Amino acid sequence: MASREQVKASHILIKHQGSRRKASWKDPEGKIIMTTTREAAVEQLKSIREDILSGKANFEDVATRVSDCSSAKRGGDLGPFGRGQMQKPFEEATYALKVGDISEIVDTDSGVHIIKRTA
Repeated sequence: MASREQVKASHILIKHQGSRRKASWKDPEGKIIMTTTREAAVEQLKSIREDILSGKANFEDVATRVSDCSSAKRGGDLGPFGRGQMQKPFEEATYALKVGDISEIVDTDSGVHIIKRTA
């Protein structure tokens, strides 16, 4: 169980040309990632976020299918983490959310994310 100093979150990551590591479980050679602009990744995530917020899609189901993070196999679940364990923009966005809330687009060296705080 997460302590007061920790949060728990799930996320959906879309990697793009500017991502630090241009490969993922979905795209091991990075062919799609290397041709995806940051703008295209953001637009894809905005559409996904709208579908989730409107009830057309389920966060965990979408994460399993779409996320470039290996956490996709757990519905995007990253488990509990504390300050200093994630990239700063990701950490700040997660701590700012209330449990159950979904973030706006969050930009990190890994790519662009939407985050759902779960605890």
